[in-house]
Amino acid sequence: MNERISPLESLKTGKWFKLICGASFQDLPAIRSLSTIYSLVGTDCIDVAADPAVIKAAKEGINLAIEWAESAKIKGYPQINKPWLMVSLNDGEDPHFRKAYFDEKLCPADCLRPCELICPAQAIASSGIIEQRCYGCGRCLPVCPLNLIETRSQTITPEIILQLLKSNSVDAIEIHTQVGREKQFKELWQQLSPGIKHLKLVAISCPDGEGLINYLQTLYEIISPLSCELIWQTDGRPMSGDIGKGTIHAAIRLGQKVLASGLPGWVQLAGGTNHHTVPKLKELGLLGSQSSIKPTIAGIAYGSYARTLISPFLETMETQVMSSEITDFPEKFWQAVDIAYSLLSPLKER
Repeated sequence: MNERISPLESLKTGKWFKLICGASFQDLPAIRSLSTIYSLVGTDCIDVAADPAVIKAAKEGINLAIEWAESAKIKGYPQINKPWLMVSLNDGEDPHFRKAYFDEKLCPADCLRPCELICPAQAIASSGIIEQRCYGCGRCLPVCPLNLIETRSQTITPEIILQLLKSNSVDAIEIHTQVGREKQFKELWQQLSPGIKHLKLVAISCPDGEGLINYLQTLYEIISPLSCELIWQTDGRPMSGDIGKGTIHAAIRLGQKVLASGLPGWVQLAGGTNHHTVPKLKELGLLGSQSSIKPTIAGIAYGSYARTLISPFLETMETQVMSSEITDFPEKFWQAVDIAYSLLSPLKER
């Protein structure tokens, strides 16, 4: 593996890799294991729910990875840089901040349970929704034959985030917004402003919409001057990277649109990203560095796809890896490391 570079240097060289655990995902063992694996292979940032227990699990995973790397027991793995830890919040209704719900007592005994079959997080059981696993993708909603499934939304309050910032619990925040929410965003930013000085990075995630560029320009005016790095996250097709190859197109189109606007800050793809994203960006000449002649994508965030790749190994990791010496780790652990690296390496090793 190549020499690891810092998260900031990754942004400057167009090699930024972010793992999205999910703004509503609260499966602590899975978060710990995902953070461990992706830290080992060199992720730059891990995005988690603004929940103290979730943050603690992610830090445990990160620290395990650093401890193992520093022990020099992992042959071929260079010294890793500690990834930045990010939490997400929203300025209004957003699919990333919701969970599915249904009353399992209303389900017919003979139901084929298409909801359980389609759930990518294995968050549906005979007892109903396993709340900590659900991350709000919504795929279960249209397949229920009796329309029994609904969603419950949540808003992360500025008070929660401010407490995390002032205690230096996180390095970065990501604000999820939508076109037309200038007032809500401004109110939220004003409430957050006392804690912004503690951050290394602010990301703004916004899906496409009519008047998008004007809206983002307004947001930039609201947050200026900014004392840390800024990322525009182009959320092409939210929470869909594990569905298939074609989901990358919306993210890339939106990335190109924001790049063409010339807005200050870095542009990072999300929403539908998978193994096909980097090859397509290379084909279009959209991967470069700060010194590139034309604007290029600074990095890529992987959410549902990155989690799905590792999900077959999570149970093994939690029961066998966390209390073992690294030399005793089962083969499945190393398979998980290799799979995670196969996602990250095309972006890093170029």
